[in-house]
Amino acid sequence: MAAKKFIGVTQPDLLPEFVNAFQCLRIRPDFTEQKLENVFDRHIMERIRDTIRQMPPELLEKHETDCFGRDVVHDHPFFSELQKSVQSLVSELAGEAVEPAYNFLSLYTQLGICEPHMDAPKAKWTLDVCIEQSSAWPIYFSQTVPWPEDFSYSGKDWQEYIKDQSDLRFNSCSLHPGEAVLFSGSSQWHYRDGYSGLGNNSFCNLLFFHFLPEGTRKIVEPTNWPELFEMPALVHIVGERG
Repeated sequence: MAAKKFIGVTQPDLLPEFVNAFQCLRIRPDFTEQKLENVFDRHIMERIRDTIRQMPPELLEKHETDCFGRDVVHDHPFFSELQKSVQSLVSELAGEAVEPAYNFLSLYTQLGICEPHMDAPKAKWTLDVCIEQSSAWPIYFSQTVPWPEDFSYSGKDWQEYIKDQSDLRFNSCSLHPGEAVLFSGSSQWHYRDGYSGLGNNSFCNLLFFHFLPEGTRKIVEPTNWPELFEMPALVHIVGERG
């Protein structure tokens, strides 16, 4: 949005080209999340669980413990190989060729919560796989919406405001171990209420595989825009690579 405003003032004749370049990252308006069964067979699921049980403590990232009630592990080699194995499936379901962006293991505790949000465009497509849990934990998806440039509410209770918007038509989806859901993280509001598991040992282990349209790896990084669009002055908006 800042780049659009800057270009609109400094080089307005180039603004349509800049905006249109991102059309590939938007989602068709009729897309809805798709629930899947048995994305991985029994042997792979057990290997995933073994990998989690044997995970060295030093690999667990703790920066989301307070805000999400979870530990995470990004781009584990085994999980990255699994992501490649489902690339063609996601391409088929998404209706476009995709490539892996990143993945992470999410180990939610009884403190788990996921406030309403939309992801960055590099997570245009997300395959959320349920690995293990103490009880089902619904995730809620809105209909597809434009990117948040149309979001104008400024109240401190904006999370509840999002949940209460009837025009977003949230649907709930509960996954059981082995099941997965494909959704558009960058074009669907999504959230989970506080985890309603039983007792202090409640948990929910999920694998998130994020994909972006094939060939868009450069354009999803704003620091590449000055070079991609031959607008060096954009560096004042998006910063420099390095």
